[in-house]
Amino acid sequence: MSESDTAPAGAKPAPSNLVMRVLAALVLAPVTIAIAYAGGWLWALLVTLVSIGLFAEWLTVVGAGSTALTGAGTIVIAMMGLCVAAGALKTAIVVGCVGGAIIMLIARGRFVWAGTGFAYASAALLASILVRKDLVNGFAALMFVLLVVWATDIGGYFAGRGLGGPKLWPRVSPKKTWAGALGGFAASLAVASGFAACGIGKLVPLLLVSAVLSVVSQLGDLFESAVKRRFGVKDSSHLIPGHGGLMDRLDGFVAAILVAWIIGFLRHGVHSAGSGLMVW
Repeated sequence: MSESDTAPAGAKPAPSNLVMRVLAALVLAPVTIAIAYAGGWLWALLVTLVSIGLFAEWLTVVGAGSTALTGAGTIVIAMMGLCVAAGALKTAIVVGCVGGAIIMLIARGRFVWAGTGFAYASAALLASILVRKDLVNGFAALMFVLLVVWATDIGGYFAGRGLGGPKLWPRVSPKKTWAGALGGFAASLAVASGFAACGIGKLVPLLLVSAVLSVVSQLGDLFESAVKRRFGVKDSSHLIPGHGGLMDRLDGFVAAILVAWIIGFLRHGVHSAGSGLMVW
């Protein structure tokens, strides 16, 4: 998230909260990068567990949490993760379609919200694993997406609080400003420039891709904020100190990795999406 949704409008984050955010990031970022570098089953396991957590948090936010729904979602997402990690993408999609239908039947009156949450978690699962599975450029592509999202978050966080100014969409997220959005956008372009300077991709295409992913990341953030506001929830959970829950931390990444995979898929196919994103 580029700017906090939990503090009252006009208030600055307490120093202790900022310290918690930094400390959590210093622990989680290196672990994430190390597992992403390892790839394979280890990355698939992490993504599967996180996707299960995303679905569970979504159900809690929309007031549809139950043992039956959470249990069914856990089983289906775990099966999907196993299938896609093993290279059985078609089977994973079939499992997802059948499992999603079962989840919607269990949800009854909340079937639309439960189905949307399952699609949200499943998209994060499939895109995250498939981008990394590219043996040539999978790690570079995944790191590019992660760094663009992180730069957008950090740039938006400090630009929004340092410059202030007009609100971006006060009805949905009263703390976010246009200055924060533009600051995050500019920071994402710096990531693209850094990759090009290191010889990982061409500058102009990477700038265009980073611009798209930064905007999409911020839209994902706003989408999550809109869902929480719709149900009167401040944080999806308190799992990550200073950040809230998995949804709060990964809202932008889920949107960005999905769009990144779509771009890569359209250019180089299902199994070379990383190269499709990075090689122009």
